[in-house]
Amino acid sequence: MQSAQLYKAVPDFVAVATSNERIRLSQKQSHRVLLFFYPKNNTPSCVIENQDFAANHQRFMQLNTQIYGISRDSLESHEKFKLSLNLPFNLISDSNEALCRLFDVLNPQEKFGQIIYSLSRSSFLINEKGILIYEWRDTPVKEHVHEVLTVLDYLESGALSKAE
Repeated sequence: MQSAQLYKAVPDFVAVATSNERIRLSQKQSHRVLLFFYPKNNTPSCVIENQDFAANHQRFMQLNTQIYGISRDSLESHEKFKLSLNLPFNLISDSNEALCRLFDVLNPQEKFGQIIYSLSRSSFLINEKGILIYEWRDTPVKEHVHEVLTVLDYLESGALSKAE
């Protein structure tokens, strides 16, 4: 797993999510945004990861952080997945891979003589000003949510500087 503290502006984007939410990053300035990318709905690791984020959702809200799960699954698939797990946050459908490319989470792999692009489990923390302040790449499912919460706790305590 790699994590890094960064300070760079994230280009504004618009995305569609479950519950008929249309997300525009520039309109999320009253709180931090955590985007977590996961490979596919209904796979064992992705179920565990989404359940872990769901179990800690209230803590994220207390830390002024709105979370969104993102995969290349369709919006219809996301709606079913969200309902089946009773997720308290929305899922973004990135079927055209625009956000995957923006955050560079697609990795080429050769499989059966063809190049396929797998989605790397990664998370990105964006502050209220649209600045990427932390990223985690190739994250393991176990303990990742708690690593993110630890960073948020540090931010709240002032131990980590807040990007201006």
